[in-house]
Amino acid sequence: MAYQENELVSQNLRDGHDVIVIASTEQIQSNGTLTYSRPMRYRGTDGAMVERLPYAAIIPHRLAKKVRSYPGLYDKLVSVAPDVILFHGACSTSLLTATKYVRRNAGVKLYVDSHEDFVNSARNAWSKWGLHFALYRTVVKLSLPYIERVLPVSVSCLEFMRDFYGVPVDKIEFFPLGGHVVNDDDYALLRNSARSRLGLSSNEVMILQSGKLDRSKKLIEALQAFSAQRDARLRFAIAGHVHSSIEPEVRSLVRRDDRIRELGWQSTEQLQALLCAADVYCQPGTQSATMQMAVCCRCPIILDDVPSHRPYLNKNGWLVSGRDQLQAVFSNLPRNVGSLPAMATQSHQLALRMLDYRLLAARIYR
Repeated sequence: MAYQENELVSQNLRDGHDVIVIASTEQIQSNGTLTYSRPMRYRGTDGAMVERLPYAAIIPHRLAKKVRSYPGLYDKLVSVAPDVILFHGACSTSLLTATKYVRRNAGVKLYVDSHEDFVNSARNAWSKWGLHFALYRTVVKLSLPYIERVLPVSVSCLEFMRDFYGVPVDKIEFFPLGGHVVNDDDYALLRNSARSRLGLSSNEVMILQSGKLDRSKKLIEALQAFSAQRDARLRFAIAGHVHSSIEPEVRSLVRRDDRIRELGWQSTEQLQALLCAADVYCQPGTQSATMQMAVCCRCPIILDDVPSHRPYLNKNGWLVSGRDQLQAVFSNLPRNVGSLPAMATQSHQLALRMLDYRLLAARIYR
């Protein structure tokens, strides 16, 4: 799965480093649902050794998965003796364990990436003031002297760390979710083969929306805006898991417009091929890691007009706010087909400068 914590590990290995992953028992299934495994040690498919540690048994599971304390973590760090620790997510009391190890072992570098913002975190009073302010913020503050850099993955995460957690600006470095930039030959091969499988002709324009699609992703609004224009050359493909809360509405919209296709959950390789086949990637709702992957696959992009999306726009797409603006983009697409290749080139250039995992991984080796 093309999540950052998997992709960075794979790139670390390709760069010739020894990589140990110490993780919780939390796992994402192939259909996008969350489950828990037993504690175990195994070698991942990319070759990295993985240690899955249980939550503290003395804490009820419902609370333990928020506190994120892992007995035995310090001993594991001692046995691994790392040169660099990349701690994924700032919301864990185990960050204190990592800083304890760094404090006792001079020269070890500790990086903490941050995926937290007010969009997906601190959504109610208990979460905001009990967990984030009283617990997680305190842990980060105590750890700061031993942290090399806090690495927020978006603008909103950067603001959350700076303004709510109080992390000094000189400790923060923007570290976007990345992707694998597809080269010219692979792009042509993947695009042609995927479009052939989908039965797309050269003059048909495919719009793709993907991911774990709940109401916040605004898939329904995208489908309504798409169906409001009737150009026969346009196609809309849905890849991923449609949440049960919106499934009936989505199914109804799909049935009423034969230009819309549901493709289901895709593997990383299948999704990459679909993104190469797509002419436009659509993300009118909340953030998704697939967007960076889309840019790496040269997609022009349609994104919700929020600060965290703006770094990814440079003559390679559209920012939209609301269904009317999205509908206007779809309505104008048939007239703008000739500009899509230039937009694709702009996405490719942006990906090379900013999103290539080879560059992102190298930043933690320095």
